[in-house]
Amino acid sequence: QVQLVESGGGSVQPGGSLTLSCAASGFTVDHYAIGWFRQAPGKEHKGFGCISARDNRSWYEDSVKGRFTISRDNARNTVFLQMTSLKVQDTGVYSCAAAPPRPQCQTAAYATWGQGTQVTVTS
Repeated sequence: QVQLVESGGGSVQPGGSLTLSCAASGFTVDHYAIGWFRQAPGKEHKGFGCISARDNRSWYEDSVKGRFTISRDNARNTVFLQMTSLKVQDTGVYSCAAAPPRPQCQTAAYATWGQGTQVTVTS
């Protein structure tokens, strides 16, 4: 069964850090682009970062560039999202998704989704 499971969400103060995990089963995560998406309260689901298959090239939206880092641990078949300098506007449900490889991961067709994990940034 092809599956992605996110974990690591929680509540953190502004300026704090969190690391989310996206564990894959039923497929090899290194063979797929993995994207991270956020749905803020009252807003649409939006992608903000991804990592390409095999070569680990990554892309980030400007709002998270320099604060968020996506990495992959092939031995654990898991992709990580390290978030630092968190802001209140980073609050939302964070989901990872997998897509067949494309030259640019931000244009990939993400079809396999995790259930999401809540991140709340509040003082």
